[in-house]
Amino acid sequence: MRKIPPRHQDKKAEMEFFDQFSDRGYDVFDSESKNRIVTECMNVLSSFVKIKNGMLIADFGCGSGVFTDILREKGFNTIGLDLSRKILSAGRRKFPGMNFVNGDVERLPFASSSLDLVLFSGMLHHLPEKTLCASEAYRVLKPGGAFVAFDPNKLNPFMWIYRDKSSPLHSDKGVSVNESPVSQDEILLDFSRAGFEIHFDYLSGLHYRMIASSFLRPVLPIYNFLDDVIFKPKFMRRRRAFLITVGQKPV
Repeated sequence: MRKIPPRHQDKKAEMEFFDQFSDRGYDVFDSESKNRIVTECMNVLSSFVKIKNGMLIADFGCGSGVFTDILREKGFNTIGLDLSRKILSAGRRKFPGMNFVNGDVERLPFASSSLDLVLFSGMLHHLPEKTLCASEAYRVLKPGGAFVAFDPNKLNPFMWIYRDKSSPLHSDKGVSVNESPVSQDEILLDFSRAGFEIHFDYLSGLHYRMIASSFLRPVLPIYNFLDDVIFKPKFMRRRRAFLITVGQKPV
């Protein structure tokens, strides 16, 4: 019987899921796609916030530091935060000298108004309830600071069929019990209530290099190709695989 996730994040289940990647880290996209995700997120963010080298950016849900490292290479002062101590250990081995912190996005270990920017690394969809996370992000960002997030888009048919719990073909392979694609409306509601000015963009054409389901693994190249082609036209923009969210804290 399929487990129904609690309204609030099941912290124990989340940690247990990511602890299993303590040896090899968690890295599902090919190299080009990882760099493209960060570049697109920063491009969208820069439309609303003036970005400078040396800004302090926290990577929330950093896992083993894949995106934290790309941010560092782009000239940011970085901090990676994750709930799983074990996956952070993998990050410390892979990226010596990187600043990693164990913590919870719903109870952040940072002083108020201490961060210039935040990247939510594909982690908002791990929060069934996002209100506490939104409030905490607002608290730790400096006035005029902003966050950018990327998450599976509920309007994308592939994401809905495979990952949304309301789909009859939903698969729980390779995901934690907390995960589900996000909608623009739910993000807007929780983060605008916290005080953010919210903007959205969309992204497709990312290539997965691995997938948990052995049954679907042979068709992964076909998915990567279809995602590239079907959602490229502008009229399909809102149905692209990933929703990019930018939220700015007023000055």
